[in-house]
Amino acid sequence: MRWKFLLFLLAVAIGFSSLYYTNKLVQELKVEEQKKVELWAKATQQLVDLDLTNNALNFNFLSDIIENNTTVPVLLVDKDTSLVSSRNMDEKRLMNPAYFHRELRKMSKEHPPIEINVGDGIKNYIYYKDSTVLTKLKYFPYVQLFVIILFILVAYLAFSAARRSEQNKVWLGLSKETAHQLGTPTSSLLAWYEILKERETDSEIIEELGKDIRRLEKITERFSKIGSKPVMEEADLKKIIQNVIDYMISRTSEKVSFHLNLDPGEEFIIPVNAELFEWVIENLCKNAVDAMKGKGTVDIHITDNTQFVYVDVEDYGTGIPKSGFKAVFKPGYTTKNRGWGLGLTLSKRIVEEYHKGRLFINYSELGKGTVFRIVLPKKV
Repeated sequence: MRWKFLLFLLAVAIGFSSLYYTNKLVQELKVEEQKKVELWAKATQQLVDLDLTNNALNFNFLSDIIENNTTVPVLLVDKDTSLVSSRNMDEKRLMNPAYFHRELRKMSKEHPPIEINVGDGIKNYIYYKDSTVLTKLKYFPYVQLFVIILFILVAYLAFSAARRSEQNKVWLGLSKETAHQLGTPTSSLLAWYEILKERETDSEIIEELGKDIRRLEKITERFSKIGSKPVMEEADLKKIIQNVIDYMISRTSEKVSFHLNLDPGEEFIIPVNAELFEWVIENLCKNAVDAMKGKGTVDIHITDNTQFVYVDVEDYGTGIPKSGFKAVFKPGYTTKNRGWGLGLTLSKRIVEEYHKGRLFINYSELGKGTVFRIVLPKKV
């Protein structure tokens, strides 16, 4: 997070530096243009007062001053605001009264008009506005700031995409290696299980050992499916969740109870990968038990909502602050002294990437509990 903040500060610093420097430059150019127009106005005034026959040299000099204004748009109008002459403006468009008066209003807002005495008490007025170059220069820092922000955004997205790709490779490698490592001892245990059966060992022990071996086989298969496209099959969510509850009851303290709240005859048939989805419910149930410190009730609700099915896993434990609503799904986030903090991360990935659904915290209040919600589409 620190590098993101530093990147943001760098963008702001560059942007404001550019704005400051450009605005300073604009103000200097504006002063220069104003001086140029004032000189143009003085030259025009002196031409009016000039005796053309005796001051040919001065006339040529003043004419050069007027002609050299090739950037600043200028309008010379009489007392009735009728056009006398113009510089650096579209003559054809000035023939349109609406356009002419609109430009006159713009100019009067930008700069006060300069008065010229043309004799006999008659006065003309010079209106002008900033040159096209100066106008463009005003907006340049904003364009530059936009480009900087765009560049940083693209760089951030590219970096995030590369990071996600790297994380995906780590996930895939970790999952495959875990499946491989679990495979060998599971096969060995299965062989010992068959031997014990043949020796007619205590049937209750054999049955429990068989359950644990099947459990290990299921876990191995789960990890082997991470990174590959899982097969979706129509299944009843109620049965899948009930299987998880039965397992959790046999492996959890008697101080914890699990309730599946729905109509006994109701079915929720949707496309799902049963093994992976069991893993999600199991992770959420374990998380709920930990939040209640091994004592309390876990309520699971299934709701049909036309195009989607909602599965809510509710506990009455310590709760999660709003600042942690997203953090709990990040790899490594855990409040326990053991574990890698990957359960909720894997669950979110299974729901959102494989089942095209959503997993999020629907409600949580400190000291009262939390509701994790899974949204599954009825069609994938």
